[in-house]
Amino acid sequence: MTLHFIAKDPETNGDHCPTVWFDDEAQEFVVQGWDADEALRARCLEAGPIPPGESVVRIPARMADVLREALDAADRTAVR
Repeated sequence: MTLHFIAKDPETNGDHCPTVWFDDEAQEFVVQGWDADEALRARCLEAGPIPPGESVVRIPARMADVLREALDAADRTAVR
C-alpha cells in the first residue's frame, strides 16, 4: 500500500485533528475525523444502515481544498 498523506485540518493545533490520505494501491480515500454524535448517526441511518466495520465521521467544510487535493491525487493514479 502506498498511503499518501494529503493534509490535516488547516486550523488544527497538530493533535486530534481531521486528516485525509489517499491510498493509490487500494484506490481509496482514508479519512480521520470526529466521531458523529447520536443525532447525526440517526439522521444518516434514515438513508440506510451503517454496517459493522463502517463509521460516520465529520470533517469541517474548511477542508474542502484538502478533499479536492485528495481527489486530484486519485485522478492522477486511478486505474481506469
